[in-house]
Amino acid sequence: MDWLDQLPRLAARGPVAMISVLATEGSAPRGAGTRMLVTSEAEFGTIGGGALEFRAVEQARAVLAHAAGTWRVQDYPLGPLLGQCCGGRVRLLVEHIDARALGWLAEAAEGRVLVSTLRPGRIERYVNDGPAAGLSARGDRPREGARLAEVIGGFRRPLYLFGAGHVGQAIARHVAGLPIRLAWFDTRPVFETIAGVTVVPEGAAGQCVAEAPDEAALVILTHDHGLDYRLTLAALTRAPLAFTGLIGSQTKRARFLSRLEREGVSAEARARLTCPIGLPGVTGKEPDVIAIALLAQLLQLPAASAVQAVAA
Repeated sequence: MDWLDQLPRLAARGPVAMISVLATEGSAPRGAGTRMLVTSEAEFGTIGGGALEFRAVEQARAVLAHAAGTWRVQDYPLGPLLGQCCGGRVRLLVEHIDARALGWLAEAAEGRVLVSTLRPGRIERYVNDGPAAGLSARGDRPREGARLAEVIGGFRRPLYLFGAGHVGQAIARHVAGLPIRLAWFDTRPVFETIAGVTVVPEGAAGQCVAEAPDEAALVILTHDHGLDYRLTLAALTRAPLAFTGLIGSQTKRARFLSRLEREGVSAEARARLTCPIGLPGVTGKEPDVIAIALLAQLLQLPAASAVQAVAA
């Protein structure tokens, strides 16, 4: 998301080019929607480094020699031509930013859709709320008249985190820079002073679970086993979430599952509970170890179906 803040600042200083990843296939260093900015002397952000980025920056600086608004769509097979063995493909849009045509930035925000229409010598842009779909890294490149629509910032997994103790704080520390959007809750007023924590009445915590989007990961690690159970019950009796995790031992898992069964929760729903949390094989009990093992586990979840760009 940094490019949204950097772009107007750099464009006010002088010529700037933008490199946008439109689509990828196979093994590629960054995904669709990734951007970097290039001036004659500096680079901001990265599309993954290596030979691909070196060539793309060369193209960006070449575009700066042309009129503002000039654009090119470039395809790069990540093979011998670039001295790489990844085997993937990347389709890039390289453009000389027209500083007079940045009005769309005022509406741009994470999760909204940026619509770009390729015109002769310029790109027309506006922002709306969708939809967006996939653009291929193969076949005909987008040409004049093509319309590209992409989610700004890409997909970030919502993480509904219940508990602001040592492990919760460690998870919050390590979320920065990951494709995760944190919603952090606790029922204890003492945690109101911690940035990012929303203190909710215990009776309202279950409503937070009910309101979580289906693609959310829910992680329960409160100070109270009774509250843990009520949140777990709420999570397993609503529409399935992408992940329902509960901190604890195998003994705690067995007790919770037995109680859930007695209360009529189906076997299918009970199977959605992940307890203990974290990648198997990571045995450390330190808060930071638990946090990193959990976040790595969440990063393994299948990505949401919404893709980054569409050509029409």
